[in-house]
Amino acid sequence: MKNIKRIKLKSFHSASGKLVPITFDNNFPFKIKRIFFLHGKINKIRGDHAHKKCSQLFMAVSGKMLLEIRTTTLTKKISINSNSKFAILVPPKYWCSIKFLKKDSTLMVMNDREYEFNDYIETFKEYKKYLNKK
Repeated sequence: MKNIKRIKLKSFHSASGKLVPITFDNNFPFKIKRIFFLHGKINKIRGDHAHKKCSQLFMAVSGKMLLEIRTTTLTKKISINSNSKFAILVPPKYWCSIKFLKKDSTLMVMNDREYEFNDYIETFKEYKKYLNKK
């Protein structure tokens, strides 16, 4: 779990609201190849898989979610919401699930790889088997 990182997001506040810019420069943790948005229903789980090669950066756009990151022996739960000053960087080979805790919650996920069907590990049994091969 030591490879999971909180990435501090810059934000600028004014009387009219808040601006959170994301700059894809050399300080960004990886080169972005894909961005997608997850919308979930309250208390429903999305994700619930691992990647062999893909790193992901999770950032709440609206609402509140619970990110659960697992290995075969450890579990870490991280609450993320749209008021957070951090995004969560998860490298490959971690099992991730997202539980949506508030209505109309939206999560942005930035990846360092294009969509590749063969990169997904879709069952926890398969995940344990994959890790044991390494």
